Amino acid sequence: MRKALIAICALFLTAAVVVGVRQTGTADDAAPLSLAEVSKPIAGAPPKLAALRARVNELRGGGLQALDAQLMALRGTPVVVNLWASWCDPCRRELPFLQRQAVQRGARVAFLGVNVGDERGQAKALAARYPMPYPSFEDPRSRSTGRYKARGLPTTAFYDASGKLEIVHQGAFPTGAKLAEAIERYALGGAARR
Repeated sequence: MRKALIAICALFLTAAVVVGVRQTGTADDAAPLSLAEVSKPIAGAPPKLAALRARVNELRGGGLQALDAQLMALRGTPVVVNLWASWCDPCRRELPFLQRQAVQRGARVAFLGVNVGDERGQAKALAARYPMPYPSFEDPRSRSTGRYKARGLPTTAFYDASGKLEIVHQGAFPTGAKLAEAIERYALGGAARR
């Protein structure tokens, strides 16, 4: 009887671990990429996306005005905008997923970051640990949270190629696969639904 109970407990423990890994992504999926990995040029990227890629891991001033100017310059291209902060644990867990998607989809989709309510030195330290394959705009007064009705961080906005805001996702994506699904559906699929 005791051996059967131990076997059942071991089976439940194994099942819990498998479910946990599936919900949080694989170890490879969650490991951050290096600056060298996120800086590689993307073959076939149109000029405006190649130019954006040249600004890897930049932290730019200008707040929402600078973000709006960048969004306007990217019209004709789907855009993913991620609001993040160095003090946000879920942001750190999600950044490797964003890194991979930006590297994989950088020839078709633009990625931008917005650093919200953060101290510049702390933001730069996080970007050194999790280099972003795209620039981020500083928003020290957290105005972007009002624009996107963010209930917390991270928050991710998806724009279609026409510049229409398709959806705002509240919270971290649990896996890279879930983020990829959202990019396909909202950034790349928005125009197809009309």
